[in-house]
Amino acid sequence: MRPSPSARLTGVLTPLGWGTLAGSVALYAAGFALGYPEPVVLATGGLLALAAALAWTAPRPRLEVRREVMPLKVPRGDAAVAVLNVANLGRRGLSGLRAQDRIGASEHTVDLPRLPKGGAVRTVSYPLPTDVRGEIPVGPLLLVRADPFGLTRRVRSYGEPVTLLVRPRTVALPVPPSGKAHHLEGPTSDSAPSGTVTFHTLREYVVGDDLRHVHWRSSARTGTLMVRQLIDASLPTTTVVLDTRELTEPAVDAAASVALAAARAGFPVRLLTGDGPLPDTKDPESVLDRLALVRAGTEGVTEPLRLARGGGSLVLVTADPEEAGRAAGARRRFDRVICVYVGPGDPVAVPGVRVLPVSSLDALPLMWGSR
Repeated sequence: MRPSPSARLTGVLTPLGWGTLAGSVALYAAGFALGYPEPVVLATGGLLALAAALAWTAPRPRLEVRREVMPLKVPRGDAAVAVLNVANLGRRGLSGLRAQDRIGASEHTVDLPRLPKGGAVRTVSYPLPTDVRGEIPVGPLLLVRADPFGLTRRVRSYGEPVTLLVRPRTVALPVPPSGKAHHLEGPTSDSAPSGTVTFHTLREYVVGDDLRHVHWRSSARTGTLMVRQLIDASLPTTTVVLDTRELTEPAVDAAASVALAAARAGFPVRLLTGDGPLPDTKDPESVLDRLALVRAGTEGVTEPLRLARGGGSLVLVTADPEEAGRAAGARRRFDRVICVYVGPGDPVAVPGVRVLPVSSLDALPLMWGSR
């Protein structure tokens, strides 16, 4: 990382330094006014200490600084660390260096060991908080060099802030079985598996494509070899509806586990909340990214359930026992309806809806596989 000039402060007095300066001036004034030499001697000592402190921090150190966050995306509760490497490229050894890294709303401070001259490198690491799902900004990174008395300091900013994304925890689940397929138009994402005779779009030819799928008319018009992309129109869609009114981490974890199972199997996934649909999820990674940013809402899921496009499986994750009954109204539009209940007590059984009371995420695979 190169230092950021806009965030560079040179020779800044600390509160203790300003107090020493003010005290020295007051002692000088008192000594001269009263004719006593002792206050003048004390004031001189204070000013000499300030001068030595300024001389200590005045030289501009030649440093190469690199801070990495590993990994940048992590399940909630798993370990994530920041690794800081500082190399001294100058001709003098450096001591008194301190790294200050802002992590979310807090600040983490690390005292660096003494850096010998000639390219010596020091590496330190510190854990990052992953107990809260969402985006956690890390940085900017500040290197502070202070004198031994704490009277002055030099602050330099290195690099740009990065973002740690804390995703939901997930458990391995099988894809929810769906009865007959009603998807006459097939999936609408480019990540849908290639398959049968349903036309999806035209794309450029890549090595290995079947030449029988070349669209010669478009190829002649564009001057680029174009092929027809055919998709499997029989793949069932998994619609996951997350009730965010009483949002808990187990609820988000359960929704992520269900959606991730379908996405990893190559099946289309739709994610809905009371506030509306989440952006398209084309792959397993995007499923986790979208759900990492879900926040509590005020709207129920009655309207999303009513407007959800039918077909495939519907999985409702809620802490409201009444929502399982509302999900039964969508039974005729879906091949299978499952309600994952993460609230207190036992939900009421609903005809046509498989209700799974889940007390913790670890219990979900057992309940999911039961009949």
